Amino acid sequence: MNSPLTLPKAFALAALMACTAPVALFAGTPADTLVLADAIDDIVSIDPAEAFEFSGTDLNNNLYDTLVELDPAESGKMVPGLAESWSLADDGVTYTFKMRPGVTFSSGNPVTAEAAAASLKRVVMMDKTPAFILTQFGLSKDNIEETIRAEGDTVILKTDKPYAPSFVYNCLTAGVAEIVDVKTVMEHEVDGDMGNAWLQSNSAGTGAYVLKSFKPSEGYVLERREGHWRGDAPMKYVMMRHIPEGATERLLIEKGDIDIGREMTPIDIAGVEGNPDVTVQGDVGGQIYYLAMNQKVPELTNPKVLEAMRWAVDYKGMTDTILKGQWVVHQAFLPQGFLGALDETPYHLDLDKAKALLAESGVTLPLNLSLTVRNNQERMDIAQSVQNTFGQIGINVTLDVGDGKQVLEKYRARQHQITLQTWGPDYPDPQTNASTFAENPDNSDEAKATGYLAWRTAWDPGAMGAMAEAAVREVDTAKRAAMYEDMQRTHRDTSAFVLMFQQARQDAMRANVKGFYAGGATDSATYWTVTK
Repeated sequence: MNSPLTLPKAFALAALMACTAPVALFAGTPADTLVLADAIDDIVSIDPAEAFEFSGTDLNNNLYDTLVELDPAESGKMVPGLAESWSLADDGVTYTFKMRPGVTFSSGNPVTAEAAAASLKRVVMMDKTPAFILTQFGLSKDNIEETIRAEGDTVILKTDKPYAPSFVYNCLTAGVAEIVDVKTVMEHEVDGDMGNAWLQSNSAGTGAYVLKSFKPSEGYVLERREGHWRGDAPMKYVMMRHIPEGATERLLIEKGDIDIGREMTPIDIAGVEGNPDVTVQGDVGGQIYYLAMNQKVPELTNPKVLEAMRWAVDYKGMTDTILKGQWVVHQAFLPQGFLGALDETPYHLDLDKAKALLAESGVTLPLNLSLTVRNNQERMDIAQSVQNTFGQIGINVTLDVGDGKQVLEKYRARQHQITLQTWGPDYPDPQTNASTFAENPDNSDEAKATGYLAWRTAWDPGAMGAMAEAAVREVDTAKRAAMYEDMQRTHRDTSAFVLMFQQARQDAMRANVKGFYAGGATDSATYWTVTK
């Protein structure tokens, strides 16, 4: 890490973190400092080989770079990062990445092909939660020296079989593929942890910022890295404050004590929309809301019953009221922003059609079913809306309410009847959701394949699994997109899921803040583009 911040700057930043009186001395946040408020208590780790939560990957996106990157100015577009170019050999499995010359880590160590290869190997060797994003290509502790290696100024990555090149490249933009200064990190290794403990409060990357301090569930401070290969970031400092209450964020942004508030409710957003000093920026996120119908319940295997449910959800009513500005109607498993995403929304609330379908189904009415839901206000509001409209067509729903852990445990044990859930992508490629929603290699209870949402709901997708496997190997990107489109239409109309909404982010910002990129559905937040 660099030397400690000098006073009075360090004092000012500490005051901002604590929300104490000296903040008022600035009559707003300092001109060279971006101050954000968000809920960051989801962070488990900030080591790129382990970080897998939204807040941690947002932070790391500004401390580290990847070989291949996503352009914050054009959602989903891949651009050169630490690799200035890349190619795939005729064998379909050997990828070559030519390193950008002259780049250094924040320690001053050069970013060589050897250093980049060592960083990727570290992910595989540590085998933390997000490592599967790389190991799904056949990389393992046993073969890592052959599958990832450096040759001169290039990194060579060899997969176990041919995949769609876009699949491989997209996975290499994920946070787990961020290039870490392994030489520096290993100097702080303790008990064989490969520097993991040290990286919980330090950074060792090539990013636009360097970590100055991090306190879990309190906040962090970043300092600009001078001479970054992309050019110096406009903001010298970035401060994140852990403030999960939207009402508190609203007060702070109206006073000018923060620049960006990221946890404001629809009511809070409505309250600031008339303030000339505050703007509201909308963007989509990657989360998808859905209902899952357990196929162990005989009535829920009836195609007419499932179709009736699709016509008995008040999609628009909910997005116009309880979910206003936070979610948009979306009826496919790929979020907008992903290759092959659909914007079609053929289903709407039609109670007469739903009743007719139930009559055709032959099931005895009324149906009495339980809906397992987390005791979160937003989820309870959605569940109560579904309870109301389902009740009008002859499906009596009892709410089975529990905390997040209880609800997930029931879902993962296939003990629900209907459950309301959300799902977010693990990496910015369509296979991340196609595999979870449309694949289920072994539907037996003994398989315990909880990583597949189809398995959790005891649904056998049949030929759809083969469709997903074919799509992940299609080398023509346009054809690959069309395959996912076809797969989603089939899934939307025939699966045991009712896809309902996609996350819509709303960030409140002081009017002088420009260039903030929230990350969309496929990427993470970018601070190094911000000016004010």
